[in-house]
This record gives sequence, C-alpha cells and structure tokens, in this order.
Amino acid sequence: MRKNKTRKKRKKKLLMIVLIILGIGIVALTVDFFIVRKIALDRFSTYEAKAKSTATSYGKMSYIDKGSGEPFLICHGITGGYDQGFDVMGGRTDDYRIIAPSRFGYPGTDMPENATIDMQVEAYIELLDELGIEKTFVTATSAGGTVAERFSMMHPERCKGLILYCSGYPAQEKPSEPASGMTGPPAFFCNDFAMWMISPLFKPMMGMERNVIKQIMPMKERKAGIVFDGDVVNKDHTNNYDNYDLKNIQVPVLIIHSEDDKLADSDKAKYWSKEIPNCKSIFFSGGGHLMTGNSEEINEVLDDFVEENK
Repeated sequence: MRKNKTRKKRKKKLLMIVLIILGIGIVALTVDFFIVRKIALDRFSTYEAKAKSTATSYGKMSYIDKGSGEPFLICHGITGGYDQGFDVMGGRTDDYRIIAPSRFGYPGTDMPENATIDMQVEAYIELLDELGIEKTFVTATSAGGTVAERFSMMHPERCKGLILYCSGYPAQEKPSEPASGMTGPPAFFCNDFAMWMISPLFKPMMGMERNVIKQIMPMKERKAGIVFDGDVVNKDHTNNYDNYDLKNIQVPVLIIHSEDDKLADSDKAKYWSKEIPNCKSIFFSGGGHLMTGNSEEINEVLDDFVEENK
C-alpha cells in the first residue's frame, strides 16, 4: 500500500513538473510573439508615416516617394508593400528617386475586381503620370518580377531599363498545362500568429533568417495581395505564357540573382540572361533570395547600368 502511495505521489510530482515546464514554455512563447509583433508594428508605422496615396482607375494606390535623381519604380515581392519595396533601394535616396507603391491588395492599395497583371501595369502608368515622370527604371524583386516584365513589354516608351532582383521567370518552353496548386500562403495562413509559428522554418525552407518575420508583419494589411499573388501573379508566367516572351523586350535589362536562391529558380534566370536582347547579368554564389552580403557589388553594378542608360 505504501509503495502504491509513494508511486502516486511521484507521478503527481512529475506531472506537476511537466505542467510547470509547459506553462513556462507557453508564457515564454507568448511573450516572444508579442515582442516580435510590437517590433514589426513599430517598424511598419514609420513607413506608414512616409506613405502617400493617389486615386487611379483601379482604386486607391499608396506609395512612398523619396530621394532625387534618376527615378526608380519598385515592384515588391509577395508579403510586401510600399515598406518592403522602399527597403529594396531605400539606402540610395541620395542618388536616386525611389517610388515604391504597394501592389494590388497590399498596404494602402485597393484590390480591384477581377484584377490582372495588365491592370496593375496600367495603375503604375497612372501613378507615373500623376508624379510627372515620363520614363523610369523599373526594379523588381521576387513575385514583382512578373509585373515588371510585363510593364517593360507593354510600355517600353516609359521604361529606361528593367532591373530584376532574384525575380521569377517564365519557363524555357510553353507549359502544356495551366498552373495548379498553391503558389503562395493560403488565405487562412495569412495572419501574424501563423506566420510567427512557422518562422523557425524560414531558414531551411526559404534560406531566410527567422527575423524576416519582422518585415512581413502585419499580415492583415497584406492578406488580399498575398492571395492575389498566389492565385494570379505567380501563375501568370504559365497561364499567359505568350505575354512573357522575354526575347521581345526592347529595353536594357539587368539581371541580379543568387545561385542558392530557394524561391526563384536561378537556372531560369541564367537561361533568360542569354536570351534577352541587351541584357547584362550578375550571379552570386551565395546570399539566398535576399542576396544577403552582396549589397556593395550590387550597388556598383546598378550604378554602371544607370550610367549607361539614363
């Protein structure tokens, strides 16, 4: 009897210890989530204060317009917005004028009904008209490459040059079937807590550090754009392949890509770097999707490209 009581007491103590440890872990994780979210929201608010808005035929568009010199229109990637777009070249405002709009459905920009890539391009043209900019360098990262490529082909007269940072490209040959499946986070996953939960997987899955989550939050303001990217933008190279024969690009092109990019296929980038007329390219062995550690060389190559084509 005494042995049974002793065993029960030990089991209770062990259970209590386990519950205490679990409780401490839950509290620590909760605190971490709110700390990370607070940092992210504080960061976003500084960009929000810089943003302006204009009315287009497709609804309101919000953007950041800073700096002076040759203008650059930035097409941000998935989970982006004017904040991430501005970060692409935010450190160059002493040299260039950086115009970073939120694409459809991203912070401060409406999502028009039945939106298309071509509609996004025309919205950009209206923004440039509003700002009095006749020609600009168009720069894109990741999913924004689809829009930027289309811009350069629809309106070469408005484009001084196309710069593609670790962007997506069409296949070498026309796909036999339309794109299917998910090409972006599902709608139910587009919230701060869900993204924070999977952030430890950013490195093994995408090659990006976990702290990138601080640039992705707040998700609520980006949800419509993320869903649009997954359903339309990321599939357009396949579903409207004939719109993306990059051999027909009539403007100078600069391709900058990392060979270890886990999100944008470097083999496609290398293929098109040889097929696009008047194209220059540079490929880094490391740096991942964000081309980390290569900023100095990127700036040098970019400055040379601008000098040749301004």
